[in-house]
Amino acid sequence: MVAALELYLDTDATRRIRVLWDALEAEGVQSMRSLLAQRHRPHVSLAVAPRLDPQQVAGALTGTVVAAPLELEFQYAGQFVGRVLWLGVTPTADLLAHHRRVHDRLAAAGIALADQYRPGRWVPHCTLSMRVPNVLMAAAVRRCLEMLPLSATVVGAGVADHARGIAHPLP
Repeated sequence: MVAALELYLDTDATRRIRVLWDALEAEGVQSMRSLLAQRHRPHVSLAVAPRLDPQQVAGALTGTVVAAPLELEFQYAGQFVGRVLWLGVTPTADLLAHHRRVHDRLAAAGIALADQYRPGRWVPHCTLSMRVPNVLMAAAVRRCLEMLPLSATVVGAGVADHARGIAHPLP
């Protein structure tokens, strides 16, 4: 398991993604709803690490509004190696600048982060499933495309590490 610094979405976008999770489940695809004893919340991760200490992260980000009211546009579906299905956020200058600002503060505090989430490598996304069977990937992507585009506003942020029972809100 990993820990993440997550951006949470407005009520309507969260509801629509949960409806998509249900549609994926109906196709036989285990969605994020099923994983982690239903503690998973739709989000976009800004940073990921094997472990994150919520107090250390909060200290590093003092004075930074992590939950900046960014407008996000989910415009496409994608797949990472390992059968991970996700909805992609169109990168905007504001989103990329916010991501870089957060990463710079965390790096300055000596917090070790996963390379694939560093500025210049990060693919902003909302994970839908971690285990899409190859034979069901086309149907799963089709379900995603049926509900796009999706507009969302960032309304919250937090450090989450479900394996350790951590869900720590950030400003």
